[in-house]
Amino acid sequence: MIEWDMTRVPVRGGFLHLTRWPGRTINAPVVLAVHGITANSRSWDVVARSLNGAVTLLAPDLRGRGLSGTLPGPYGIKAHVDDLLAVLDHEGVDRATIVGHSMGAFVACVLAARHPDRVAAMVLVDGGVSFPVPRDLDGDAALYAVIGPALSRLEMTFDSRRAYREFWQRHSAFRDDWSPDIDAYVQYDLTGSPGELRSSCNSDAVRIDGREVLFEPQIASAIRELRCGAVLLWAQRGMQGEPQGLYDDERLAAAELPAGVRTQRMDDVNHYTALLGRRGAGAVAGAVITCAASANTL
Repeated sequence: MIEWDMTRVPVRGGFLHLTRWPGRTINAPVVLAVHGITANSRSWDVVARSLNGAVTLLAPDLRGRGLSGTLPGPYGIKAHVDDLLAVLDHEGVDRATIVGHSMGAFVACVLAARHPDRVAAMVLVDGGVSFPVPRDLDGDAALYAVIGPALSRLEMTFDSRRAYREFWQRHSAFRDDWSPDIDAYVQYDLTGSPGELRSSCNSDAVRIDGREVLFEPQIASAIRELRCGAVLLWAQRGMQGEPQGLYDDERLAAAELPAGVRTQRMDDVNHYTALLGRRGAGAVAGAVITCAASANTL
């Protein structure tokens, strides 16, 4: 059983909630984990178990999500970077390995580009590399084209926790991979009273963050400014479990990634089970340990 605890980190407007899995030794390296656009810190549960105390894993609920859902704006990637720096300062960590999933990978790249002295190495999980958005799409249209089902969920209410569980069990990405870990992750997302339960994600925060990832050139180019080693693990399948994932060899070749970024395909996982499934979490944990070791933090 992997022990974990929660604490609160003072940030602008209140407190950021932080889940922490301590390492087995007092000198265990610190890894800061950054979740996706409508996710929360519990998305790292399976990775934490796979790490088995090899590192101290710090996973905040980002501003506008989970138990940090009521934190006020302004939102955006810079706000997340500032909050993550506050986490490192609060925990007394000068330099850490960063692992980010989906939008969290973009946040991690911006953090590393703007504050290279705080980042030892990086693991990017199905995110961090952007692609051109058609010029005729406005912000909301582009967002719905990429994460439409996730955005729609934020406007929904549910009568009970069971109803929310059943909603997620029908999701095509989880239909064949449901587990107690996924159940814990989705239940943690809920807020409100029975009959009016809803996602803790602030839809304004999600829209602002999503537009920045899609349209801000400085965010798109952050991966090309990295001064540390990084590995990009990309899922074979997509957000709905479809055969074509967000990335493939051709798309990554066109992105012209810097030499310091190594890429690796994760077979038989989709965008979500890359983190929440045992196969994906094991691959992520292995990459985290390897990157931490190469950065001389183990």
